[in-house]
Amino acid sequence: MSTDNHVNESILNSDIKEWQKKNRIDHMAYLPGMEVLESEVQAQVIESMNAYDYTIYTEKDIRRALEHDNRTPEDFAALLSPAALPLLEEMAQRARIETRKHFGNGVYMFTPIYIANYCENFCIYCGFNCHNKINRAQLNEEEIDKEMQEIAKTGLQEILILTGESRSKSTVEYIGKACRIARKYFKVIGLEVYPMNSDEYAYLHECGADYVTVFQETYNSEKYETLHLAGHKRIFPYRLNAQERALKGGMRGVGFAALLGLDDFRKDAYATGMHAYLLQRKYPHAEIAFSCPRLRPIINNDKINPMDVHEPQLLQVVTAYRLFMPFASITVSTRECARVRDNLVNIAATKISAGVSTGIGEHVEDLETKGDDQFEISDGRSVEEVYEDLLHLNLQPVMNDYVYV
Repeated sequence: MSTDNHVNESILNSDIKEWQKKNRIDHMAYLPGMEVLESEVQAQVIESMNAYDYTIYTEKDIRRALEHDNRTPEDFAALLSPAALPLLEEMAQRARIETRKHFGNGVYMFTPIYIANYCENFCIYCGFNCHNKINRAQLNEEEIDKEMQEIAKTGLQEILILTGESRSKSTVEYIGKACRIARKYFKVIGLEVYPMNSDEYAYLHECGADYVTVFQETYNSEKYETLHLAGHKRIFPYRLNAQERALKGGMRGVGFAALLGLDDFRKDAYATGMHAYLLQRKYPHAEIAFSCPRLRPIINNDKINPMDVHEPQLLQVVTAYRLFMPFASITVSTRECARVRDNLVNIAATKISAGVSTGIGEHVEDLETKGDDQFEISDGRSVEEVYEDLLHLNLQPVMNDYVYV
């Protein structure tokens, strides 16, 4: 098991275990109101992941993959295998060439804004989970406006709006109002909220949202069940199909990620790449993005950390994504320290957050509404500091390259 056992033992006391047994729902069965897509993508992703045996690849397979101009899923599988680790330097060099070819020296900058941390899910690795005793908060429209005004002063033109996964507290209409406020200050608006139906995504797109990111966390449905004990997030297929529903709702971009370290990270990374690859083929107009988050400690459980995803493995995943899908954006978040982030943007990542807080109401000092953080960040640099550090790496910070006409 790749996750520290403390993740399970510290949270699941006897009362919660008993509650969970009484309220257990089938993690593979859609709940009322959840849109069911007639799509073949989920089956293809899971089938390819289950068939992936990363122990069969050799150095010869890795070198063959590196020589190809257009890499196949089989090449991608080889690049994620343990046999690729001794060739990581060559992978990084090839990935850097691909990055510069398609993105130049540009690195896009953005920041997340957490507007609520109420959550109805019981995900045992997340600080927002409904059984974790934290300070809950939700910003009202005036407070959202103040926070966004303050962020806009830094020069950033892209923002990522996040909430805890509570439909009752963070309604679709509430998120839509946040998008409309954001449109006053920012050119690009992303969402990282609970999965929705395609008509709801269409509404949020009308409100100003440009793209949607959904972390599948793990593509192993059996492991997924043990980590998501209650709430709508427990429904594995509804979450997996969220990106396709977002595209059907008109979003121009979608982001993919597994939370590396929850399960077998090689299989999860492979499934993430295949998920993006298949949707790109089905929706050629879609802008594709990857994130590569690793587990981080949370409030009341500082022992959460991945046991088998170290810096070389993280670099392997990032470079494999770049070599497989060279046009895709790759984000490196503040879950990683400044040194690791700078290294990754110098090789393959093309998007970096700055001036980050994962708490509620922390961009404006005198804001009364405050809520606890989702997880501990590792890179607390300001927007100005990240901007200057990118210049020192001979990279060009990009605030926005999208023009509305």
